Amino acid sequence: MTSPARKLTRSRQSKVVAGVCGGLAERFGISPGLVRLLFVLSCILPGPQFVIYLVLWIAIPKAAF
Repeated sequence: MTSPARKLTRSRQSKVVAGVCGGLAERFGISPGLVRLLFVLSCILPGPQFVIYLVLWIAIPKAAF
């Protein structure tokens, strides 16, 4: 038996700005703090990290509950 797939949604419980990092953490079963830390550390590197965050904010729906 496999467990039901969790849908990717923005978190309502574990949110700081928009719930994107919290939603990713819930979807993949890891700590929200770790996802946020990895995002902040990735912002040190050159690249479109902030733009990707904004796109995810728009693209990922809010959790229903």
